[in-house]
Amino acid sequence: HLAAAIEAVSSNGGQIMPPVMGAAAFLIAEYLAIPYGQVALAAAIPAALYYLALFVQVDLEAAKHGLAGLPREQLPKIRPVLRRGWVFLAPLGVLVWTLIISNWEAGQAGMLAVAVTFGVGALQKETRPTWRGIMETLEGTGRTMLDLVAITTLAGIVIGSLQLSGFTSKLPLLLVSMAGGNILLLLVMTAIVSIILGMSLPTTVVYVTLAVLVGPALAQLGIVPLSAHLFLFYFGMLSLITPPDCLATYAAAAIAKSDFWKTGWAGMRLGIVAYIVPFVFVFHPPLIAMGSLAEIALAVITAGMGVILLGVGCAGYLFRPLDWFRRTWAWVAGLLLFMPPLSVLPFGKSLGLSETVGEILIDVLGLALGMALVLSERSATATLRAVTSATVTGDRA
Repeated sequence: HLAAAIEAVSSNGGQIMPPVMGAAAFLIAEYLAIPYGQVALAAAIPAALYYLALFVQVDLEAAKHGLAGLPREQLPKIRPVLRRGWVFLAPLGVLVWTLIISNWEAGQAGMLAVAVTFGVGALQKETRPTWRGIMETLEGTGRTMLDLVAITTLAGIVIGSLQLSGFTSKLPLLLVSMAGGNILLLLVMTAIVSIILGMSLPTTVVYVTLAVLVGPALAQLGIVPLSAHLFLFYFGMLSLITPPDCLATYAAAAIAKSDFWKTGWAGMRLGIVAYIVPFVFVFHPPLIAMGSLAEIALAVITAGMGVILLGVGCAGYLFRPLDWFRRTWAWVAGLLLFMPPLSVLPFGKSLGLSETVGEILIDVLGLALGMALVLSERSATATLRAVTSATVTGDRA
């Protein structure tokens, strides 16, 4: 079940990982009238944290079960791989350049990438396109476009029905009223609505629906528009790995022939950062590359350390298996490092701390707890190994 969960979570993260994200990311750019490159840049740090958490947990799970990597002699050589596979990097490089650096329209960038793909593919016999391959590609593209037309049509029907009923104007007022002006409570309710809608709708439809329904409510409370829309995008995507209706996880479980529920909960644990980071970047824009270079660097470093500690707590392993007390210790330390400055949180404003002081305070506390845990476990593991070694030596004597 763990292998199936890893596959589902890693695949689902492709929607939020630049440079080529899910279709909803292009809709964010259109909705906010900003270049797609700005959306991709904002999504880069949260996506990196998502995969860092996954990597840490998978690595610790492997260590817990005594698994090791392939011997060096069995690893593929880098030069032959690049010599055969550079043709696959060229179209990706074109997309990165045109979409993110040159800010081309998505359609223009896609057409150029297609042309480059055919051009470089013709240079090698193994990748040279045939007429049959071209026709099959055109057929597959047409079928994909039909799926996109169906999705956008469904989104239009849903939104049109809601607008005719007056629900689109009532829901933002209802949510703001229920939240009582509390941004955190409004975000929690929005996240729940997003996941529920995602149980029956594709991510793109969920995003479009919520952008129309909930986007105005988030804007009324002064949330940065790009943060708000990325928040909606994240939780629309998370329904695919959130039980009970985690379709991506269940598909992987069916292939792996594993227990659906075990796989679902394992996937949710592996993707834990995706449930936390949207709340953080709403209150702390440096995590979406909005701020000075120093602010962004500090946010990345502290969040990265926090993610590692959260991964330790979720995997329950650090040099040796951890009990629940030490796992909770790791979670608390990780959350403190991950948290935005106290001064920007609803409950932290009453403390009267400046943003700099509030950030330093929780970061130092989280770092101290994390270092104490690492040093404690390392010392205990070293002592245990010494005792075991002495016992084995005595038995042999």
